[in-house]
Amino acid sequence: MLTIAIEAAKEAGKFLKYSVGRVKNIEVKQGEERNLVSEIDKGSEAKIIGIIKRHYPHHAILAEESGASDTSSDYKWVIDPLDGTTNFLHGLPIFCVTIGIEYKGEIVAGVVYDPNTEELFTAEKGAGAYLNGKRLKVSTSTTLIGSLLVTGFPYDIAQNPDNAIGHFVNFVVEAQGLRRLGSAALDLSYVAAGRFDGFWEVNLNPWDMAAGILFVREAGGRVTDFAGAESTIYKKQVLASNGAIHDSMLRILSKGFAR
Repeated sequence: MLTIAIEAAKEAGKFLKYSVGRVKNIEVKQGEERNLVSEIDKGSEAKIIGIIKRHYPHHAILAEESGASDTSSDYKWVIDPLDGTTNFLHGLPIFCVTIGIEYKGEIVAGVVYDPNTEELFTAEKGAGAYLNGKRLKVSTSTTLIGSLLVTGFPYDIAQNPDNAIGHFVNFVVEAQGLRRLGSAALDLSYVAAGRFDGFWEVNLNPWDMAAGILFVREAGGRVTDFAGAESTIYKKQVLASNGAIHDSMLRILSKGFAR
């Protein structure tokens, strides 16, 4: 299944890279004025699902644009055909394809493919996480002041869900540096690769996190919600880190207000 996921992600990634600057129709998702979708998102998703269905016609699908399929299969493919749509639409080359494979409610394999850098992140549960075939390991930073963190803002940031703005303010004065790339799948992949030391965000969807959470865990990191309880792709809070700074990040998140 991982081989098929890689095939689908690369095919979709090739399509995305070719389509930069060729978008003809941009829509705003209902009730979310910052959440955009184009025919490119939909075309990428169709390619991915087509490849999966050729090999596994009875498996369930949960995809960003087409939603959930009605099937009783123990296997579910969780798909974001274009993570970083706003970046893509502006010609900013920070976007990717991400596919997670869930078995009986647990993510057991995942792929993130960045067609701009041709970086392919992969993982199978219990077998480690890899970047272009090289095993990944989280960073060794032990302090916030020595850490580079990354986050994202939800589309409903104006409503400040879970004090998203306050958390940003609290972290920006505690960490060595803070980044906001616009692709949660790449953020999590980069934590697994040791490029970032920690990541947090609220109001993500399952397809944003499905592969990335597995990468972090398989690379030796830790993933929880903001209270320190084990996180799943169906929770709306995610905190991922190298493990060594996790408790320090939980402490900042527990403040719950801006300075």
